[in-house]
Amino acid sequence: MRNQPLNYCAFVMNTPSHIIHGLWRDPEGDQLRFNELEMWIDLARRLEAGGFDAAFFADVIGLYPDFRGGPEFHEELGLQIPSNDPMVIISALAAATENLGLAVTLGFAQSPPFQFARQMATLDHATKGRIAWNIVTGANPNGWRNLGWEGMPAHDTRYAIADEYLEVLYKLWEGSWDEDALLADRASGLHADPSKIHPINHVGEHFKCEGPFLVTPSPQRTPLLFQAGSSPVGRDFCARHAEAQFIQSPSPEDARKQIDETRDLLEKHGRTRDEIKFFQGLSFVVGSTEAEARQKERELEEKIDADGMVAHMGGAIGVDLGGLELDDTLDAQSTEGVQGILGWLREAAGGGNPTIRDVLQLMSRRTRVTGTPEQIADRLDDYRQAGVDGVNVINAVIPGSYQEFIDHLMPTLRERGLAADGYRPGTLRNKLFGHDRLTERHPAAQYRGAFAEVAA
Repeated sequence: MRNQPLNYCAFVMNTPSHIIHGLWRDPEGDQLRFNELEMWIDLARRLEAGGFDAAFFADVIGLYPDFRGGPEFHEELGLQIPSNDPMVIISALAAATENLGLAVTLGFAQSPPFQFARQMATLDHATKGRIAWNIVTGANPNGWRNLGWEGMPAHDTRYAIADEYLEVLYKLWEGSWDEDALLADRASGLHADPSKIHPINHVGEHFKCEGPFLVTPSPQRTPLLFQAGSSPVGRDFCARHAEAQFIQSPSPEDARKQIDETRDLLEKHGRTRDEIKFFQGLSFVVGSTEAEARQKERELEEKIDADGMVAHMGGAIGVDLGGLELDDTLDAQSTEGVQGILGWLREAAGGGNPTIRDVLQLMSRRTRVTGTPEQIADRLDDYRQAGVDGVNVINAVIPGSYQEFIDHLMPTLRERGLAADGYRPGTLRNKLFGHDRLTERHPAAQYRGAFAEVAA
């Protein structure tokens, strides 16, 4: 019987329409203010006051693949276009909060490893260790072309490149500076000990980086590592590198299967089964009675743009679903897109070939929890017993979805032991795991002290 409190992240994106599409038209929401820094600062403060562990920023670098033969539908609906860079606003949110973790999404094609390592280490210093990185490999062909590539590399190739990208980052974050290299001694005039600052001289198939790193060791050194891969290759990558995995299984039973399989892989790679926390993506409709909750759900369904939900899912797996009816099957046996989503769709279809109806069910209903606070707490406990450690809370409107969660759900969740009452001090990794740095079993640990030995 698992009884640890769950962790909660707000799953957001700097765009008018993120997951539940069409709701930017709702006058109760502020998504149309996504360009305004003040809106994000206000949300961050609300989340921290309400006990959320982190704000988790998704991101894209291109249009989703076509829907009904072209990109026009996405542009008309605002389906993740326009989309602003979340990295730019993180430091402002850090200055407005003290405990809230801040997770940012970025793929290896977007920034050379040295530059990205420097940005994240700087943010880790600025936040006193509250930074997390959601590692993505990039499944958007338009995004790859935007960055100057001829085309999108194959699914497994992207993970192979990501492996080397992480190797360079680990060398910079964990190995380039010894722990006691920084002296800052006014009396002697010695700021740092040159013998304890090392180039990394990485020369690989995809990246070259000389070093040394320019940023001193930050509170976490390596930011907390999120990942969402659910294909066999992605799950293995996750088991080697990640500390938190974002899943969107259609039920606690499906979540249990995925979690158990990933934990088996953790042991295969020499890590312990508790070194990854699993965050299930869920949205919520809360009512003081079940009848009220169901009425609110019906009103929400009327506002959702169903075509937008289908377009989003089809774009994620790389298939234009625009010409299909509700009971037509996808017939997508393989894809270079997000293979994990295709797996979740098959789970939603009971293991068979999913239909468009299954797409809508997974996108809006199978991962939505509707009811009274007590009923929702029961469902979250089902996920907890299945092995889920936290929830990525998907919004319909900002800030209303989160304020409702804080005001009407959090008190019951705390009473039931499903939410913590207050923050543990220290870094984000310490808040979630009880220690500031990656464990000795993580692959990054092999670079601690490695370059001092080379110099010697």
